[in-house]
Amino acid sequence: MTEPADEGTPPIRVLVAEDQSAVRAGLVLILRSAPDIEVAGEAADGEQAVALARELRPDLVLMDIQMPRLDGVSATRQVVSEGLADVLVLTTFDLDEYVFGALRAGASGFLLKNTEAKDLLAAVRTVARGEGLIAPAVTRRLIAEFAAKPVRGGGTAHDPAILDALTRREREVLSCLGQGLSNAEIAERLDMAEATVKTHVSRLLGKLELRSRVQAAVLAQELGV
Repeated sequence: MTEPADEGTPPIRVLVAEDQSAVRAGLVLILRSAPDIEVAGEAADGEQAVALARELRPDLVLMDIQMPRLDGVSATRQVVSEGLADVLVLTTFDLDEYVFGALRAGASGFLLKNTEAKDLLAAVRTVARGEGLIAPAVTRRLIAEFAAKPVRGGGTAHDPAILDALTRREREVLSCLGQGLSNAEIAERLDMAEATVKTHVSRLLGKLELRSRVQAAVLAQELGV
């Protein structure tokens, strides 16, 4: 079931990066079935994905992890670091090493390639709204395993002192992100408007120099917030 496009609201522009032509065609078909989503372009490898992201400036890149010429992790890092678009990664396995690499690179979330069409569309809309945590039950497990992985050199990747820049409310929001909560769930738990939650998330990401909610969630887990 598709959602009607709001009049006057521009469609979500998606760049599909997938090296298998049949899979890519299937993804494009699903995306084009939604009136509020537009396929801005298609890429068959990581280098092309980065080049098209620079050229087309889509809202979101649906990025396959394993691609020729430039893998999805490296492509994600370039797209996110240059501020070209949000990235939603596609993978065959829900907890493979590539997923961890992509999230470290700033991906906003991940999906399995066998995801139902309706869930794919919902995920695209979720990321486009600025909510990077897809499928909370899976994401909470991912965050826990991701945060538990040892950092090179031992210890955690972050100094707890970086949290000193946050207000008390921002720390509370960060803690909720670490539990895999959505904006709506955070709003209910902390008794605030959802728009206010989005503002707090945006501010804490800026203060902590993080690229995505998922990175914030992992940081919260690593530091025990």
